[in-house]
Amino acid sequence: MTKAGSKGGNLRDKLDGNELDLSLSDLNEVPVKELAALPKATVLDLSCNKLSTLPSDFCGLTHLVKLDLSKNKLQQLPADFGRLVNLQHLDLLNNRLVTLPVSFAQLKNLKWLDLKDNPLDPVLAKVAGDCLDEKQCKQCANKVLQHMKAVQADQERERQRRLEVEREAEKKREAKQRAKEAQEREVRKREKAEEKERRRKEYDALKAAKREQEKKPKKEANQAPKSKSGSRPRKPPPRKQTRSWAVLKLLLLLLLLCVAGGLVACRVTELQQQPLCTSVNAIYDNAVQGLRRHEILQWVLQTDSQQ
Repeated sequence: MTKAGSKGGNLRDKLDGNELDLSLSDLNEVPVKELAALPKATVLDLSCNKLSTLPSDFCGLTHLVKLDLSKNKLQQLPADFGRLVNLQHLDLLNNRLVTLPVSFAQLKNLKWLDLKDNPLDPVLAKVAGDCLDEKQCKQCANKVLQHMKAVQADQERERQRRLEVEREAEKKREAKQRAKEAQEREVRKREKAEEKERRRKEYDALKAAKREQEKKPKKEANQAPKSKSGSRPRKPPPRKQTRSWAVLKLLLLLLLLCVAGGLVACRVTELQQQPLCTSVNAIYDNAVQGLRRHEILQWVLQTDSQQ
């Protein structure tokens, strides 16, 4: 891309007083750094070049008072073009501009403006009007500034409206969040109260059970004397006979049967003459005589003999 420095030497060589003419230099880019080094160049002519855009740092050339950008290919100006606050004369003839940046309203010193031969937005084109003489170009600058100030005000109001909407939405979100947090706190509070009540009931139940356990020994102690003085005490349940006890009883019964059988044999049968039976019969007779000496037993024996 061609720059002025590569075609016409140093920019200082082109500086004439406070005017710097870079027109017809076949420029595709603006030599911003070189121009920033020439603060005396308050009048800059960049007309009849191939400029399609201006870099954002071009707006740092705040020393410019008169700027000619006519007959280029500019489709838009930088968003912060309004930083060129000292600009009084601006020629934008025959470019490809449709709109102007809102910051254009900040060019409060602008006195002359030409926007002819641009595909301007119909509203902007009507506001700008023609620039066929000095008077019309001054009117164009004044009207366009007023229009851009109105656009800026509208955009500011719209921005404020959006901010207000966003603030209202944020307030609603915050209120909703606070309501949700309050509801959650209420739920936690209720759950805590329910848990406390449940523990209290468990504690009361344990205390009641403990009191019941303490009362039982007292009741038993109070009931024990009654059983002695009043009703008969309950008989202890009979012990279960073990197998060995049953066997012992059976053996004793067999022994008694044997003794009784032997005694009968010695008293009734022919064996009573035998020495053994003689001894058995003597023992039996002595036992019977001994028992008859007691009156009760004698009465029993008499009754038994009568029967």
